[in-house]
Amino acid sequence: MNSISPRRRFARAAVAGLALTGLLAACGGSGSGDDSSSGASGPVTLPFWGWANGQEAVVKAFNAAHKDVKLKYTKVTDQLTMQKQLTNAVKAKNAPCLVQNTAEYVTSWVSQGALADITKYVEADKDKFNSGSWAAAQVQGKLYGVPTSSAPNFTIYRTDIFRKYGLKAPATWDDFIAAGKELKKHGVKITNFAGEDPSTLEVLAMQAGAHWYAIDGNSWKVDFQDEGTLRAAQVIQEIIDNDLNSKLSFADYAAVQRNYDDGGTATRQISTWQMAGMVQNFTKSDGKWALSPWPTFSGEAAKTPAGTNLTGSLTLVTKQCDHQQQAAEAALWMSTNAGAVKTMASPETGNGVMPALADSSAYVDDAISAKLLGTNYEPAKKVVTDSLSTVTTDWTFGPDWTAMFTEMQAGWAKVVNKQQKVTDLLAHMQQWTVDDLKSRGISVKG
Repeated sequence: MNSISPRRRFARAAVAGLALTGLLAACGGSGSGDDSSSGASGPVTLPFWGWANGQEAVVKAFNAAHKDVKLKYTKVTDQLTMQKQLTNAVKAKNAPCLVQNTAEYVTSWVSQGALADITKYVEADKDKFNSGSWAAAQVQGKLYGVPTSSAPNFTIYRTDIFRKYGLKAPATWDDFIAAGKELKKHGVKITNFAGEDPSTLEVLAMQAGAHWYAIDGNSWKVDFQDEGTLRAAQVIQEIIDNDLNSKLSFADYAAVQRNYDDGGTATRQISTWQMAGMVQNFTKSDGKWALSPWPTFSGEAAKTPAGTNLTGSLTLVTKQCDHQQQAAEAALWMSTNAGAVKTMASPETGNGVMPALADSSAYVDDAISAKLLGTNYEPAKKVVTDSLSTVTTDWTFGPDWTAMFTEMQAGWAKVVNKQQKVTDLLAHMQQWTVDDLKSRGISVKG
């Protein structure tokens, strides 16, 4: 996230491969991108879809500060719902002007011709952002949105529960599993694997050095069974086989939060934005949580997974928007206005996200909660900032990421419910992804 080189390499190579297939051709749509039609009968209205807490307040502030441009906000349930709704909207040629999304989906949307190239409207503001977040909005050097956040990742754990059973914050995944076995004796799960969310597999594979997608010449290379992925699979399988995980779906968000608050599950690997839900929903465990680094694989230095839906968001501009310049400028305002940034950075008023700005250190205090962490608040600041210096930098997202992730969801549910092994899911995803890319006319090896 702080490193720009891997995504720049990816951007150049990825679109070279995509361009061979013609997948970057425009989808068509009602929006011409011509801004000349604005203003004759009133302010330009820009539809904006998002899901993050705090966005409604930011939109209200934007509208109060602007006479000629207004945002019309629609709150979508969550990120996965956004993918489905945006797909349908693009097909129906009524896509909103602005959408919240995360880095892993940019290439997919560009390949479908859904996003507008807004480079000329925002490139002068590059230095306001950290390089990793800025790179996340790019494909082949062209910008399709404005970064809103760059999220650190860490473990949050219940200090009272760990202390009660003589446990320390797990430094390695081996420690994590051992702690889970001890907690199980006392009716406590060490983590939660939601059956609808395979990002657990994704981020552990990323941390272990996996490469599901890579560019090989003019072709994509697919490998869901490399050494790093299998190491991640082994950790996950041991957690599942030993019943160390809860299986709570985030479809019942309140139940998940109650479980953590009541002490049913003792840790989460999360980012600052996920702390917001804890702050807003907990009534019993305030002050009993602490942060520690992600567990490492034994013998390895600290690594923080990057570039997933656990990390930074972007405000993307769609190709069907008739007012792309105003949309780009609105996106910039939401990511750089001091009041808007502070609102989103706080877990009380926003989503607890670390800004994408070049220097976000001033917002650490706002992004974590003294109410939640109690006496562990000051040490937590270092965990947050340290995690940004250990981010993995060699992960590549493929052009069919949305479809791949959806397919993986179904298999992940079976894994969590012990209906198949993680390695079975990986073997399926290997063949499925190769076949899917070929069906799209994309050159692929694997």
